[in-house]
Amino acid sequence: MFPFQIEKIYLDEKAEKDSVSKTILKALSDIPVETVQDKRGLIKQFFSMPDSIGVGKRHLLITHFYGRRLKPCPGTSNHICCGYYVINAITNCPMDCSYCVLQGYLNNPFLTLYTNWDDLLQEIDVFLSSDRQSFLRLGTGELSDSLALESIFPFSPFLIQFFAERHNGILELKTKSANVNHLLHLNHRGKTVVSWSLNPPKMIEEEETRTAPLKERIDAARGCQEKGYPLGFHFDPIIYHEGWERGYQETILQLFKQIDPKRVVWISLGGFRYPPKLKAIAEERFPKTRVFLGELFPGRDAKFRYLKEIRVEMYQKMAGWLKEINPDLFIYLCMESKEVWEKVFGWAPENSRHLNQMFEKRVRKFVK
Repeated sequence: MFPFQIEKIYLDEKAEKDSVSKTILKALSDIPVETVQDKRGLIKQFFSMPDSIGVGKRHLLITHFYGRRLKPCPGTSNHICCGYYVINAITNCPMDCSYCVLQGYLNNPFLTLYTNWDDLLQEIDVFLSSDRQSFLRLGTGELSDSLALESIFPFSPFLIQFFAERHNGILELKTKSANVNHLLHLNHRGKTVVSWSLNPPKMIEEEETRTAPLKERIDAARGCQEKGYPLGFHFDPIIYHEGWERGYQETILQLFKQIDPKRVVWISLGGFRYPPKLKAIAEERFPKTRVFLGELFPGRDAKFRYLKEIRVEMYQKMAGWLKEINPDLFIYLCMESKEVWEKVFGWAPENSRHLNQMFEKRVRKFVK
């Protein structure tokens, strides 16, 4: 059983003979398949449909990826960035969060699985080999949820076993699902961080369609913790709404009733932000959404954000509640300025490189 419905599969003829394609088609043997020669024409056709984003989430494209699949996190100009690298293993997501930036970002509406895995692993291997002195952080959760499509093709075990053999890299799988049972038996050697994006139950129910409830996410995190995985948590986006303090504080308390904070390698805080064109797209697709109701104004990066005073207040309270759990938790701000860091913590990394060095020191502590 899948938490979403796939109506049709489109198979790029260039990927027809790949073993990955055969595995996917076997897992979805009851779903009609159409072989395509011109995927660009197919994509153009779907974009002409009403709610092409929603329709695309019910159709699977199996194809090759051409070009680089490992890229630095785009970050935000004039803000401190953590030096993370993004692995583009799949694109798009069957989950449907009202605030998801992918709605206005992707140039392909389909759930897309890329089958040329040898090329990807070779690219990662060359990248890690090019800097053996550093400890590099890579993750798959930018252009899709890391675990949402595992029931179709479990690609994460390949990556986990690959990183288990590397000495200077750590993998992060970032998810809003609870789909971890197939990971629990793997010999990960502490080189994979499984992390969850968290929001209060009300926000999950209203704004994060087809994602796992908070309790299921925490139960899954506990299962991974028991099998030795380092954990990460991302309170991002933090959504400013009536009663937000109680909602987020109770979420933190519920989390650490089951999770040992000493096994949490990092926690991020990030206020809701969005590029200008997202609002119209999201409000058309989600007429009841309330995430755009706050005091949001364009920042230096042209993204709309809460007023600085509101962001600082949220971060200060969140960091305070987390430090009450354990003062040694490693908490960082995602895509924020040095000024905001200083107001929240009383100090700030000197620059992005300094923050990256702090991450490296933290990671080495967990995988020594």
